[in-house]
Amino acid sequence: MLVITIKQGKEQSILAGDPWIYPASVERVDGRPQEKNKPGATAIVQTSSRRFLARAAYNAKAVQICARVWTLREDEPVDHAMIKRRVQAAIAKRAQVMAALGAEQLMQLINGEEDGLPGLFVDYYGGPQGYLLCGFQSGAAEAWKVPIVQALMAGTGCPNVFQRADELLRKGEGLPVFTRELAGIAPPAKSIVNKRGVRVYMDLKTGFEFPKGPV
Repeated sequence: MLVITIKQGKEQSILAGDPWIYPASVERVDGRPQEKNKPGATAIVQTSSRRFLARAAYNAKAVQICARVWTLREDEPVDHAMIKRRVQAAIAKRAQVMAALGAEQLMQLINGEEDGLPGLFVDYYGGPQGYLLCGFQSGAAEAWKVPIVQALMAGTGCPNVFQRADELLRKGEGLPVFTRELAGIAPPAKSIVNKRGVRVYMDLKTGFEFPKGPV
């Protein structure tokens, strides 16, 4: 496993709950070269005196944020079970809203760091066929894509999962930019989305809205 050593005095922001670690705060990164070059590889974060600070996802290819904190608990491993728990917790937190969601309505189901899932953003569309629209916008989220999708499908019962891609964010993380269905079928080119009583036409694959016109 990688070990990230933080410069003396730079650990305070992590202890205060900042989920992002910047290159200027890092003294050194120790570990095997193949792990260092893998976006989202799990690392132990420690102070300059070797005191445990956190477990984080390291990404040497990222332009701005070199590591994203998973947990400040030394006894909490970063594994499939943790990913499943956090996805389930995010779904449970919004279960009432999701249950009341009508056809043609769109809601945010997972909101990245707020839900302990750095760089993961998921919308749910309650159209004729439901869709989970996922943005894996960090090396951390990309590294755990398979268990994330499995937990989403199990927790929601939705069979259709589509990967969105924010070009700027994924390029900033050194990740390839592409969109595709991860399970089930892809959403149509145009869908009707009811936004506060107003029906708009949207490409669910990108989130872009269209001028009025036939779907």
